[in-house]
Amino acid sequence: MKAMIMAAGVGSRLMPLTKDTPKPMVPMANRPLMENIIELLSRHHFKEVIANLHHQGGFISSYFDDGHAFGSNLLYSPEEELLGTAGGVKKCEWFLDETFVVISGDALTDMNLSELLAQHRKRGALATIALKEVENVEQFGVVLTAEDGKISRFQEKPAREEALSHQANTGIYVFEPEIFKYIPAAQFYDFGRQLFPQLVEMGSPFYAVSVQDYWCDVGNIETYRQAHVDVLQGRVAMEPGGIVQEDNGQSRVLLGEGVELGDEVKFLGHVVIGRGCRIGSGTVIKDTVIWEQSDIGPGSILKDCTIGRQCQIGSGTIVNPGMVIGSRCKVPDYSILDSGPGL
Repeated sequence: MKAMIMAAGVGSRLMPLTKDTPKPMVPMANRPLMENIIELLSRHHFKEVIANLHHQGGFISSYFDDGHAFGSNLLYSPEEELLGTAGGVKKCEWFLDETFVVISGDALTDMNLSELLAQHRKRGALATIALKEVENVEQFGVVLTAEDGKISRFQEKPAREEALSHQANTGIYVFEPEIFKYIPAAQFYDFGRQLFPQLVEMGSPFYAVSVQDYWCDVGNIETYRQAHVDVLQGRVAMEPGGIVQEDNGQSRVLLGEGVELGDEVKFLGHVVIGRGCRIGSGTVIKDTVIWEQSDIGPGSILKDCTIGRQCQIGSGTIVNPGMVIGSRCKVPDYSILDSGPGL
């Protein structure tokens, strides 16, 4: 079976982490977000996969290559100029010649794609959307359905008091190839703002399935860090990169391959340390994510922060809650970093 991974986004809300890393390659529990998506597709027998590329697309294609190491046959569709969600899929019409799934490359999920496909086929649908109940409706497109699951209306990021639904569009879809009749070629075209309202207006067999599986739109730093907590708490079925250690309820720590810890390093809360990191003696780290090959100097204190790859944090440095340090930053000894736009 065939699938398309949407991997062309810039990921501006995760800056500065995405300055030199495409959003689908942002580490999640020490593995690229998109790696979990490819493995999820493979588990549900979607092994013929194409991904659209734009921002730093070479980073993605060089890592996954032809996909065989991840149980898939992976092709790529570069976009010099972004074509939008529907436009990007239209460009792959030549490949998507049977019932197919479209899934975001920058979400964390363990969704049962086989059940979603079964519901799609049972209803004889042209298009099916997976929905997830959310609290913060302002960040999502929400969907209204009839009792039989047929979609009747969309609201794009409504104010909380105006929301008619708390069922969010997850960006995971099943389509029949006939969908391409309604998407113009070689131009920017969007699912949520253009194609889907058109399908509703036409009365097309367009359905939604509300899912209970784990799904997180890793759209900003807050949700990025929360997703790591969920992984360490076992709320999502995925294989982290490294070994999880628990310390008498005080901490759960994911240590990547080759991490070096000095004496009397103290962890609190949920902490992820990327492969090849070195943590100096006497350092305290609380509720923090550190990407690979970063060095944290002795006696430092890191709280509720996110640190990119190959950073050098000087000895005795205090990194306060909310700080985001981009990759390859060097922080002098005894610095005090407060929350702000990031480095």
